[in-house]
Amino acid sequence: MNTPAERRSWLRDHSELGVGLLLAVLGVLVLTDALSMNAVAGQRGPVGPATVPVVVGAGLLVVAVLLTADVLRGGRGEAEGGEDVDLSEPGDWRTVLLLAGVFLGGAVLIGPLGFPIAGALLFWGSAYALGSRRTDRDPLIAAVLSLVTYVVFTNLLGVPLPGGPLMGVL
Repeated sequence: MNTPAERRSWLRDHSELGVGLLLAVLGVLVLTDALSMNAVAGQRGPVGPATVPVVVGAGLLVVAVLLTADVLRGGRGEAEGGEDVDLSEPGDWRTVLLLAGVFLGGAVLIGPLGFPIAGALLFWGSAYALGSRRTDRDPLIAAVLSLVTYVVFTNLLGVPLPGGPLMGVL
């Protein structure tokens, strides 16, 4: 019987299976969404709006199967030569959790506060989570970056972003 240490070792040696599983889940989600589109055949010619998502979803599934087969036959991804990461050191979970919280907060706040304010908080929080402690400069840069992004998307690209309380001002 396998001990927990042997199972962890096997999982560590076959960690690429997680990538294969992620690709398979994404492929199924894309295919499910594409095949449930309400589009009349011939409405837009021989190639409908579901064609590209179906091709992408099928491609994701094919790559997932090929990757999983390769890993189970002993294939391993080659470590990148230019990276100087010490794999024996533990991950920096504080930074990962801070970034996840900032992104989740941005997603929750974009509706009530609008993109300019939520985006500024997102940019500032990301800079803080990644180590910047310049409280005199970071909020200003985050606000300018958020406002420029809002103006470019809304006015130049025609992609409406929620303005929130600043809708009348911008």
